Amino acid sequence: MTVKISHTPEVQKLFDDACGLSADQGSPRVKALMKRIVNDAAKIIEDLEVTQDEFWFAVDYLNRLGKSYEAGLLVAGLGLEHFLDLLEDAKEARAGLGGGTPRTIEGPLYVAGAPICQGEARMDDGSENGTVMFLKGRVFGADGKPLAGATVDLWHANTKGNYSFFDKSQSEYHLRRRIVTDAEGRYSARTIVPSGYACSVDGPTQEALNLLGRHGHRPAHVHFFLSAPGHSHLTTQINLSHDPYLWDDYAYATRDGLVGEIRFVEDAAAAAARGVEGRFAEVDFDFRLQAAPTPEAEQRSRRPRALQEA
Repeated sequence: MTVKISHTPEVQKLFDDACGLSADQGSPRVKALMKRIVNDAAKIIEDLEVTQDEFWFAVDYLNRLGKSYEAGLLVAGLGLEHFLDLLEDAKEARAGLGGGTPRTIEGPLYVAGAPICQGEARMDDGSENGTVMFLKGRVFGADGKPLAGATVDLWHANTKGNYSFFDKSQSEYHLRRRIVTDAEGRYSARTIVPSGYACSVDGPTQEALNLLGRHGHRPAHVHFFLSAPGHSHLTTQINLSHDPYLWDDYAYATRDGLVGEIRFVEDAAAAAARGVEGRFAEVDFDFRLQAAPTPEAEQRSRRPRALQEA
């Protein structure tokens, strides 16, 4: 049997040195992770006979991916962000936890510091000629009782599939709000029906997806963070039922229990009663949080985000 070059003592010593395993300084955790990454990369190069041209194309691709700030899109498209959710589900199941509204991916477009509203909010600024959408529901605790004072932090794209802050043509915190539930655990928002969207056709994420024979479309959806004292923080989103990509989301975020059934209403009297004109939409969606097994579980992950919390 031919010994793989990547397995030889000489190469392993090279990688040990390169990953700082022979140095006293540095982070032991980062060293261990880097050694695994380098080892696995070397095995891929050797086992799949990666050519010099292929290797340096990949290096150039990583440079372009970083320059475009699309790494968050690519990890979603490769299923890695969804895998993290599946891993957390499995950990909870082994610990005898679970139940409640399913988690799903956060995506890279959250912005901290959205305005806080009590019970209800208007999310749009009136600048877009979109279909008005009334979104409401209740937040329940692990015991099935409504949770007063829970924070529903929600955000979504506009009618062009773009997000405020990242799209400088939109006003500050357009389509972003935090709503504190009322005494009956209720939240409600007047907003506009978001559009689905796709990865930039000229970007590196779609470039990779093209080579995989895949599209980069996402269905229309609304993102949520939900939190309440004594309950585990929930990161999730609802994908809207009318979208043709509902079950063909390139980012694998659609899950059973996370489809928001959208109803379009054409009745003029109903519109007048709502204080709007013409066609509008309604979505009702309730959430159920899990009891927090530790104080840390009440907090969202510390991943880097735009406008980090103080």
